[in-house]
Amino acid sequence: MSSINEAARQTEGGDGPVVSASTDGVPAPERFDWWTRMVGAEVMPVAIHSAHATRFRGSVEAVAMPHSQVAAFSFSPMVARRSPAHIRRHDPEEYYLVLVHGSPIRLEQARGVACLGSGDMTLFTTSAPLVCDFLDRGRQTRLTLLRLPRTVLPLAGGRADRLLAEPLSTRAGSGSAALLGSYLAGLPAAARACGPAELARLGGIGVDLAATVLAGRLGAEEAVPAETRKAALRSRIKVFIEQNLGDPELLPAAIAAHHHLSVRSLHLLFHDEPETVGAMIRRLRLERCRTDLADPALGTRTIAATAARWGFRHPADFSRAFRRAYGFPPSEVRARARERALDAQQVCARC
Repeated sequence: MSSINEAARQTEGGDGPVVSASTDGVPAPERFDWWTRMVGAEVMPVAIHSAHATRFRGSVEAVAMPHSQVAAFSFSPMVARRSPAHIRRHDPEEYYLVLVHGSPIRLEQARGVACLGSGDMTLFTTSAPLVCDFLDRGRQTRLTLLRLPRTVLPLAGGRADRLLAEPLSTRAGSGSAALLGSYLAGLPAAARACGPAELARLGGIGVDLAATVLAGRLGAEEAVPAETRKAALRSRIKVFIEQNLGDPELLPAAIAAHHHLSVRSLHLLFHDEPETVGAMIRRLRLERCRTDLADPALGTRTIAATAARWGFRHPADFSRAFRRAYGFPPSEVRARARERALDAQQVCARC
């Protein structure tokens, strides 16, 4: 990530795990050339053409992890072409998954053509010619790239090349593709609060999800190591739990049935995790309750109603669990929130 680091020193900043750079810190006549050089060094050499070259704007947030990188880009519409000459000049031999957030793009590579709208992904490689048209819809193009060196994908013999420029949707359900889309969209924000160990874990999740999605599309799930498949399944289950915390019937048996597992297999899947499935559910529910109780906008909702909102059947059981977890009763959180709100009103009254 040296090129973005260098750009960050010249523009916005490079502290922490997320490095940001923008054309805003570059003199206007130099912005388009600066952007072309940055993309060439950070992603791969390409020829870029844009009707907005004289007023070009672009920004990037990049998160480097041990075996991958996620970068969120926003830029003026343009066309990028990678020729055989570019490949001869420099080929890092990497794959990229691109996730589109706004204006559509049209990507051609290896006889494939992908027309992608918001929420769509596709795979491309640095090792083959490419044309990518970031269509002009009167607004900035926004996309996220996940860099995957060939060495980290467990698909031998170039099998992933069969998916080049093939559309992959992230919009359907809570499967691996949808989870990968959410991961890519949210990683820069999540990474800001991460230490090195947590960042490495997040990077591993991304590679596991990408490998699972691509292998599933190829019908080659057996090519993915068992631990990679387990990691992707754990991630899907965690998302399912977070999406259903308010359901009091969210028990290990229901979770296992939804994912076509036995209860024993579910517990074995989480055997090496820091907490059991039941403990995870309880912790997440208590965290949601504490957040709601501290929110002045929810001050008229009773503590019992808050507990029920997040799946606790009995107020007394909730109060005991809350006190064990935090060392004070839920009523104290509500009281502190009211005191802060009152103090804020008094400050405003004096202004």
